[in-house]
Amino acid sequence: MRIVTFVKYVPDAAGDPEFLDDNTVDRESDGLLSELDEYPVELALTLAEEADDAEVIALTVGPDDAVDAVRKALQMGADSGVHIVDDAIAGSDALATAKVLAAAVKKVEEEEGPVDLILTGFASTDGNTSVVPTQVAELLGLPAATVVSAAELDGQTIKARRDGDSSSRTIEVQLPALVSVTDQTNDPRYPSFKGIMAAKKKPLEEYDLSELGLDEGEVGAAGSYTEVVEIAAAPPRQAGEIVTDEGEGGNQLVEWLASKKLV
Repeated sequence: MRIVTFVKYVPDAAGDPEFLDDNTVDRESDGLLSELDEYPVELALTLAEEADDAEVIALTVGPDDAVDAVRKALQMGADSGVHIVDDAIAGSDALATAKVLAAAVKKVEEEEGPVDLILTGFASTDGNTSVVPTQVAELLGLPAATVVSAAELDGQTIKARRDGDSSSRTIEVQLPALVSVTDQTNDPRYPSFKGIMAAKKKPLEEYDLSELGLDEGEVGAAGSYTEVVEIAAAPPRQAGEIVTDEGEGGNQLVEWLASKKLV
């Protein structure tokens, strides 16, 4: 079994995001593996441990520093990595990014053999569009199970549980397939010292657009159907209202909640 898991290099949420003149995120600033992508990596490793002769490949698209996202997945236990890097990819919207990812999966199949399962996070912590997994599945002609809270393999079928507000539904999808998972799926493991050292010797391939068979006009701003036209900083947080309880605190709280239509 061959499992590909997408990993994205994103700006550190603890810092202030930086933007370029074209209103796109500065991908050269400090970043790390998207927290939401640690869950599909963990699921991939767990499923591989339960299967016979399974291989986990971590795949990312981004500038030179994006390779750090792949390295983190390798340290967690992935067997190999793929980094798609090309200056022309900068500024790609969700669909243009999906085209690159789909082409990258085809490249993996060309080099390594059929991919049985693609695992992704249900969103990225920067773009947060949640549409890329489904777009990749459509481009590859694969069934997709999205926003999955739990998944297990049963032969050539993956059973996926999707949790709603009031109920859960379990669906079955025949492999090959794509599954996007939530942060309720598992508890991602921490890279061990042994894993960190072993990752240095694991294969990591790098490809550009020409090697994927894509033209520069299919990606970047030229190949995107959407663009960010304006960026505005979030307004500063307002000071809260303090109520001194002199016997009427409860009534004042209810009146305040009612004024905000919260009760």
